[in-house]
Amino acid sequence: MTLGFLDRSRTLAPAGWSRWLVPPAALSVHLSIGQAYAWSVFKPPLESALGLSGTASALPFQLGIVMLGLSAAFGGTLVERNGPRWAMSVSLFCFCSGFLLAALGAATEQYWLVVFGYGFVGGIGLGIGYISPVSTLIKWFPDRPGMATGIAIMGFGGGALIASPWSAQMLESFGDDSGGIAAAFLVHGLVYAVFMSLGVLLVRVPPAGWRPPGGAAPQEEKRALVTTAQVSARNAVRTPQFWCLWVVLTMNVTAGIAILEKAAPMIGDFFADTSAPVTASAAAGFVALLSLANMTGRFLWSATSDVIGRKNMYRVYLGVGALMYLAIVLLGDSSKPLFIVCALVILSFYGGGFATVPAYLKDLFGTYEVGAIHGRLLTAWSLAGVLGPLIVNWVADSQEQAGRSGPGLYGLSLSIMIGLLAVGFIANELIRPVHPRHHEPPATSGQQDDAKREEATER
Repeated sequence: MTLGFLDRSRTLAPAGWSRWLVPPAALSVHLSIGQAYAWSVFKPPLESALGLSGTASALPFQLGIVMLGLSAAFGGTLVERNGPRWAMSVSLFCFCSGFLLAALGAATEQYWLVVFGYGFVGGIGLGIGYISPVSTLIKWFPDRPGMATGIAIMGFGGGALIASPWSAQMLESFGDDSGGIAAAFLVHGLVYAVFMSLGVLLVRVPPAGWRPPGGAAPQEEKRALVTTAQVSARNAVRTPQFWCLWVVLTMNVTAGIAILEKAAPMIGDFFADTSAPVTASAAAGFVALLSLANMTGRFLWSATSDVIGRKNMYRVYLGVGALMYLAIVLLGDSSKPLFIVCALVILSFYGGGFATVPAYLKDLFGTYEVGAIHGRLLTAWSLAGVLGPLIVNWVADSQEQAGRSGPGLYGLSLSIMIGLLAVGFIANELIRPVHPRHHEPPATSGQQDDAKREEATER
């Protein structure tokens, strides 16, 4: 009975189903798994309760991001085959089970179980949950793919805005010893299970041949990069377009996460020797602003890409982003408002890059296996998640050992980011329409099989 409920054919939307019910289903999953960005709330209590170093307390988050990329890459085809309800259910089980295992690890003071539960098991839930609604949203919104995926992926960026104060309040109520941390993990797992269940129950796939009111947007049909053909995930990774876009995403994410990971100490160092140094509370407020920009950019810029096109949108991300970094290098320590505005723009482009890429993939490769292709592309995130913090921290440590301080700690690393964004800009310019030899024959693209399954279900 349960397996039947999860079957793809059981998620077929009935006549009259509103497509606007699908983004809330996606949001229920993405707002939940977006808690990963709030892991830092648990770092100080874990370090104190279990005697961990800062590096050790970051392991669950780091492993979670690695598993996100790997599970999205290797599980993408399964998500396409089994449908969004199955994928959201797997995400729910893994993500919430990860919290329960972490709770057991904290209660017994077995830190390896916290790492395994939250990082490995929960990380699988992150990856499957992240890609679970993408293909379905694009099929429901072929006229506004950027806006649709932006709404959902905005939830991942904004999940920490809910989770951070909520987690902090629980630790204050339960205590920040191992027992209090275990109780907080337990509540997280149970509450997120209920919230994610809303998405499992609500999600639907459109029937074969469904079109939105008024059909596809005319402006999309005229763009050279927007294909009407279909490309399988297996063929997509053999195209230069996939790897150019992989480089684009890697460079954009590396540049954004470099600031995000080092935000509080960076703004403090930039203005440490001025007449108005940045306080710890002000630095925390700056981090909150960056999270808000990350979330807002995911919707704002991805929706804008529906109007100006995906390639032009990435020209903005990479070109203007490089100019923002240049402004920080040259003028950042002369004006706090300038520094903050430039950082906010960079973080909005960081979030927007994540939200726009599914629609870019749909333009290039069609909707046939866009979820699986998206999963493979997210391996770029796994690399960038290591590369960005590594560059900015290694350079800052090296400059400090050389006797530099303040903005001098970051000049070289920010200049490296400018170079990486320039590489991404060039890679974006190299993207051209996919050669027809990679297209699936219409009769074997799998769409006819879907139609037959759906007709059999209706009968």
